[in-house]
Amino acid sequence: MQIRTFALGPLQTNCYLLIRNGDAVVVDPGGDPSAVLNVLRNEELTLTHILNTHFHFDHVGGNRKLAQETGAPILADEKDAYLLETELGRGGFMGLPAIELFEYENIEPGATSFLGLDCAVLPTPGHSPGSVSFHFPDAAAVFVGDLLFNRSIGRTDFPGGDLDVLKNSVVGQIFTLPPETVVYSGHGDPTTVGDEMRHNPFFTDFSF
Repeated sequence: MQIRTFALGPLQTNCYLLIRNGDAVVVDPGGDPSAVLNVLRNEELTLTHILNTHFHFDHVGGNRKLAQETGAPILADEKDAYLLETELGRGGFMGLPAIELFEYENIEPGATSFLGLDCAVLPTPGHSPGSVSFHFPDAAAVFVGDLLFNRSIGRTDFPGGDLDVLKNSVVGQIFTLPPETVVYSGHGDPTTVGDEMRHNPFFTDFSF
């Protein structure tokens, strides 16, 4: 599986394009997806799904255009649906323009597959109630949104955030993955599960 990264939107959110055997999946198109669409067209790729780790505006800003242009369904956890009625989800937050609303399908935590690969949809609330992570074991990759960053964690001071819940999500769902698993976050550079277990300052009180 190829993984390409695009920094989209006003907050330069990481949008990931996953490619395998002529098909593709996008994770968190946070702004104008024109660059992603160009790759899809130029390489004659079929976009099968648009995955959202959560419904904050900087992760969903390109959803509608990407879905309209490709016909790919948008999948997300419906526990974040309420955010689309708020500035935090719809936009207008920090004076930024509102996003175009979109239709989506609920995705349940558990085992599924994308691109012909096994994928575990992990419930990882804390940054938002419906935050989920997408783990591809055969690719040694997990896409976590704003749950976990390189040497940091996601904010929990927004409505629906909870620091203890977030830490438990990281420890229970992410730190149980193989240590070589690459963690692809919503912002910043990738890291690994093992590196964060050893060096992330927010988990020094935990024994692994």
